[in-house]
Amino acid sequence: QTHFLSLPFQAKMSRPVQARRLEGIDKNIWVEFVKLAATYSKVNLGQGFPDFPAPDFLQEALQRALGGGNHMLHQYTRAFGHPPLVTALAQLFEKLLGRELDPMTNVMVTVGAYQALFCCFQAFVDEGDEVIIIEPFFDCYEPMVKMAGGTPVFIPLRPKAPKDGKLMSSADWQLDSAELASKFSQRTKAIVLNSPNNPLGKVFSRGELELIAELCVKHDVLCISDEVYEWLVYDGRENTRIASLPGMWDRTVIIGSAGKTFSATGLKVGWTVGPNRLLQHVRTVHQNSVYHCATIAQEAVAQGFQRELTLFGKPESYFVQLPRMLQQKRDFLVQSLVAVGMKPIMPEGTYFLVADISEFKSDVPEAPNSDEPYDYRFTKWMMKNKGLAAIPLSAFYSEAHKSNYTNFIRFCFAKEEATLKAASDILQKWKKEKTSS
Repeated sequence: QTHFLSLPFQAKMSRPVQARRLEGIDKNIWVEFVKLAATYSKVNLGQGFPDFPAPDFLQEALQRALGGGNHMLHQYTRAFGHPPLVTALAQLFEKLLGRELDPMTNVMVTVGAYQALFCCFQAFVDEGDEVIIIEPFFDCYEPMVKMAGGTPVFIPLRPKAPKDGKLMSSADWQLDSAELASKFSQRTKAIVLNSPNNPLGKVFSRGELELIAELCVKHDVLCISDEVYEWLVYDGRENTRIASLPGMWDRTVIIGSAGKTFSATGLKVGWTVGPNRLLQHVRTVHQNSVYHCATIAQEAVAQGFQRELTLFGKPESYFVQLPRMLQQKRDFLVQSLVAVGMKPIMPEGTYFLVADISEFKSDVPEAPNSDEPYDYRFTKWMMKNKGLAAIPLSAFYSEAHKSNYTNFIRFCFAKEEATLKAASDILQKWKKEKTSS
């Protein structure tokens, strides 16, 4: 009698398991740094989420949706977006863009802005298509373009030193117009715009957006406009929306996030807004991947927007109050960093500010034989030895340009006062240790 286990057979698969589209994109900074922060940091200014509560009206809306007697909120809703939410979003964007929108064809709800981005790249990018990405960029753009078969083409914002010893501003990081024009070709399918920009906090000026728009129209290129920080703009600045510029509505998909809008990143409710000729293809990807987003989360966000529509432009509006609160937090962190000799770049928007760490480099020696960028080693050392978490700026650059930006780290200031004060105390203590040694 022959035992099955004694038969000679190949136990391991010899063919490759991994799909080709995943080659070279398996590393992710968030997996590594979130784990390190959880292990070592007492104060986490790394990942971009608030540690203060979402507004009361949103929490109350969630409670009503969960237990308010409408049992159908525990079931599927419309696959492309809960009707009350797409209706509220259409009404809001009609005000912002000055055009009529159809909630059923011009708006689609996604599982956070992250899925909205994925759907756009899958819907529009073919093998061999080029996609222009402005550096520094939110890190998922590059792997998502590659997974769709596209080729990322990078153009960096170039910093110009401010005069009179002033603090550098994110506005001092600018596109070179000739360099940008040189990146457009017949192979260019789309450009990704992120304004306000993560990680720099740059809010692109109307003039900069007009330059991008002109090139998009000239070369018949799409614009994927990541506007998740649209309400988080400081110092009375105006946030111009590229879809409102001549010739841009028909070629732009706007991406937004309830997580950033209502300080509740765990809701994972995002959206796309754009012309039906583009969104019909985004819907095809959505229905063949996620298909449906959580009904209760969409209902709560819909109620949040309904409230904001009645208060639009008024002082009680959360969209007015939140940036005021965050601007104070930004200013506190800027003062804390300046006081210890780190040089912050003053952000015009977002949750984030980038700081120059040159003054602190003597604490963390160079490793001549290491392939790891210096800012990675600095932030890891800072987490392990000082208990303060941040993110290296070079993580937001392509491989070719990483080495030019290794003297900067990114902090998130969308945190409780106590968290920011604890970070300030760590920095002050570190400064004293440096001066006494």
